[in-house]
Parts: sequence; C-alpha cells; structure tokens
Amino acid sequence: MTPEILIGAPMPPAVVAALEAAFTVHKLWEIEDKAGFFAGAGKRVRGLAASTLAGRIDGALMDRLPALEIISNFGVGYDTVDAVAAAERGIIVTNTPGALDDEVADLTVGLLLATLRQLPQADRFVREGQWPQGPFPLSPTLRGRRIGILGLGAIGKAIAQRLEAFGVEIAYHTRSRKDDVSYGYHDTLIWLAAASDVLIAIVPGGASTRHIVDAEVLAALGADGVFINVARGSVVDQPALIAALQTGTILAAGLDVYQDEPNVPEALIALPNVVLLPHLGSASVHTRAAMGQLVVDNLKTWFADGKPLTPVAETRHLLA
Repeated sequence: MTPEILIGAPMPPAVVAALEAAFTVHKLWEIEDKAGFFAGAGKRVRGLAASTLAGRIDGALMDRLPALEIISNFGVGYDTVDAVAAAERGIIVTNTPGALDDEVADLTVGLLLATLRQLPQADRFVREGQWPQGPFPLSPTLRGRRIGILGLGAIGKAIAQRLEAFGVEIAYHTRSRKDDVSYGYHDTLIWLAAASDVLIAIVPGGASTRHIVDAEVLAALGADGVFINVARGSVVDQPALIAALQTGTILAAGLDVYQDEPNVPEALIALPNVVLLPHLGSASVHTRAAMGQLVVDNLKTWFADGKPLTPVAETRHLLA
C-alpha cells in the first residue's frame, strides 16, 4: 500500500505535488476535524513533512501518530522538532543541509554590507526626495573590521570564505576548535565579541543556544560593534539587543530572525540603526526548490530502502 504522509503546514506547490505523486497525502491545515483525523487516518500516517510553519513537533504530537516512522524537516535548522523525543520513539528525523548553505551565506554578506553602508536608509533618502537638500551622511565601513563568527558549521564556513575576499580578519567561536580552518579561535563567546567589530550569529536554535548573545556579549562587542543574526531569534536576548542599540552600547544590527516571528517589536522597527529582513535566509526560488526536493527524497528513500539521505545526529543511531 502507498504510505500515508502528513504535511504539517503549507509548502511550495512543487513539493506538495511531488509528495502527492509518491504518497497518500493529508494536509493538516485543510483538516477541519483534527481530533477526528488523529483518531482515524492519523493512526495510519507513517511520514511527516514538517517546517517551522507547522509549529512545535513534540512527543505529544508524535504519540498521536502511532505509526509514524520519519519526520522530514524543511530546513537545516530543526529546533522546532523534538529530535530526542523522536529518537526515543524510534522515529527518524531528517533535515536539508547543504541545499541552502550558499544562499544563506550570500544573504549574510549582503545584510552585513547593507547594515554597515546603511543601504536601506539611503534608498529611503532618495525615495523621500531628501537628496536635493543635501548629500546622504557618511556611513561606517567594512574596511579594517574584525569579523567574529558564532558557529562555524557549513554555513558559517561559507560566510567566512566569502568574507575572505574583503580582506578582513576572521575569527570564530564554537564548542570546539575546527582542525580544517586557519581562522583564529576563541574559547568563549565573550572573548570573541571583545576581539571583534562584527559578530555574526549562525548557530542552531534550541535550549543550548538560547540567549547566548546577551547584554554582556553585546557590551563586549562595543560601541563600534555590529551584530548580524541569521541564526534563530532565540539566540539573542532581544530586549538586551534593543537596549544596546538604543543606548549606543553597539553601533548597529542586521537581523533576519526574531524571537516571535513574524511579530517584530515596535522598538526594533523604530530604531534607525537596524536593518530588518523577514527571515529571507534561504528564500529564493532556486534554493527553496532544492530544499523541497530533499524533503521529498528523504521520504522516498526511507520508504524504498530504509536509508534516508540526511538523518540528523540525534536519530542517526537508529539506522545502525
């Protein structure tokens, strides 16, 4: 029989079509009687296609899908999926590493330049007809800056490789030193922030990194410091960041992620020294298509031969 799949939230049409071609698909957002679904068809669901839009995928939800074998997550970050709870239940979790590394790295460099050179502010300056009254103020620069990268996984390395072309000094902080890079390593985030003029966050979300960028880290970054967040909103203490921007503790920030997306605090919106993006890291047609295909391929290979392409660390042992 064709395996039954639940899609937790809307995905690109091509992804949904590919899943419908291979499986019997249930779309949770279209089901009015969800209790009835879980009591009936939900007991036959063997695969779940998930994304951040689907909300938290926890043990309680998994228990409502007793036949569930695999959760295929749309995105490299899977902090909305309780992978430990999945492993305890023998459920494989997969994500989409590699498919979005270059796109996020490109966006990060663009966000850094936009923040330093105040490109959105300059655009508004022209559109609002202010140029005839005088030139746009001089901006800060990337020249001579020391870049600190919090997290040096595949995306962090791709960001660093791009920034090398700008002739800037690069250092990083992770839980352990990387043997395959020559960038400077700092044992603590405080030391990295103190040694940097730009701090870029590109670590996974979750309890271990929650508010890792706090008031102390921002103070160490200093009055000429710029904070760029392309990780998760939970990585930074958002009220502390707002206070640091308001008081001049740091110079500026470029943010693609927030604590309570899509809700952005008015205090952030009101600040002139912040560039705000609506979580665009991987949001190109090309990259979202590649991510979606990997979601589909993980499900197809699992049900074909029990060998998903990209299982996450917490559930990889289930394949041994």
